[in-house]
Amino acid sequence: QVQLVESGGGLVQPGGSLRLSCAASGYIFSLKNMRWYRQAPGKEREFVAQITAAGDTNYADSVKGRFTISRDNAKNTVYLQMNSLKPEDTAVYYCNVLLSRGYWGQGTQVTVSS
Repeated sequence: QVQLVESGGGLVQPGGSLRLSCAASGYIFSLKNMRWYRQAPGKEREFVAQITAAGDTNYADSVKGRFTISRDNAKNTVYLQMNSLKPEDTAVYYCNVLLSRGYWGQGTQVTVSS
């Protein structure tokens, strides 16, 4: 079965960095686009970044220039490098893949606070 397992979240001060990982299994990882989303308290889940099977990337305007999405097909893992973090980046971060339906991981909490 399809599984997505996020890790790497935590508490970081404003201006700091974190790298999130999402380990995927149950499908041919290299053939599928992968996305990161986030959901802040009291807000709807929002798109953060996408990397296509070909390696093309796109980002939400709010994270452009600060976040970088990448993938390692040998490890079936997608990453989100987050730099220059701001308090408004505080959220639960989820990875997502669209197969016959959308699949989500359990999420990893990122808290940006001094």
